Amino acid sequence: MFDSVTSDGSSFDGSSFDGSSFDVDWVGLLGREVLRERRAALIAEACAWAVGLSDRPHHLRLRGRLVATGTTIGDRAATGQPLSGEEDGRIELGDARPGSFQDALNAVDADGTVFADRFDREVLEPFVRETCVLAADRARRTRPARWAELLDELGEDGADLGEVVHAMEWEGPLRTEAEHLVLAALGRTPLLEVESEGLPLSLVRAAEAATRAAAAPAHAEPEPDEGLSGALFLALAAVRDAGLPSPVPPDGAARLVAVLAEQGLEPEEVTGVLPHLPLAPGTAGRVRELLG
Repeated sequence: MFDSVTSDGSSFDGSSFDGSSFDVDWVGLLGREVLRERRAALIAEACAWAVGLSDRPHHLRLRGRLVATGTTIGDRAATGQPLSGEEDGRIELGDARPGSFQDALNAVDADGTVFADRFDREVLEPFVRETCVLAADRARRTRPARWAELLDELGEDGADLGEVVHAMEWEGPLRTEAEHLVLAALGRTPLLEVESEGLPLSLVRAAEAATRAAAAPAHAEPEPDEGLSGALFLALAAVRDAGLPSPVPPDGAARLVAVLAEQGLEPEEVTGVLPHLPLAPGTAGRVRELLG
């Protein structure tokens, strides 16, 4: 299944490209190369994410109303029935084969969210972010002079590669490239086959999550102020419903602030609940900077 994504077979490690003969974004080229090197891992993650989709109740939007069809996504996929409707979904996914993975991405869940949007947040965005950091590390190692010039242009010291990637606004184009790779490999494949392919990795991911939870520090979390209990309830629900990664990384701080504001939380409430939210190191500081 993974072999359905093709590449031109070229190799680019940054060591032979000096930028003198080509007026192109050398870092962007390197990012695309690293992404293509990792395409098998990307497709595997996509398959693992798909596990369980077939068990979800199927919904369609009819004349503006979201309705349950009384069957599951898997039941419809198994009989080759369309999973997505004409009133929802993305235009570029609209020519999907009924029952395929692409068709499932264009379907909606119980709250009307297109599954493709969840796939973006839960698979493509974190995978591309990690790929960008790997590409930045390769650029730093193989092209130190060009890397130093880039840091000077960005005003970064290069100590935190994630910060450099964020400053470069590099992830958007690469996310589009990653989406194309996934659709080329899996788009027309029946959803049930994609789930079957992803089951082993899905089990591994579940085991990893259980191990992390078991290894978590045993110290008690600080109790929230009684006056912030309502704000904390809204904040935790907002983080969950928005599909933010857990823990929320620093480059997700802006989106975190936005979803909390949509829940009506005031800035002082946001800062009050930060110690009780699932945040990666550095995220709380970024949120406070944004609020300031």
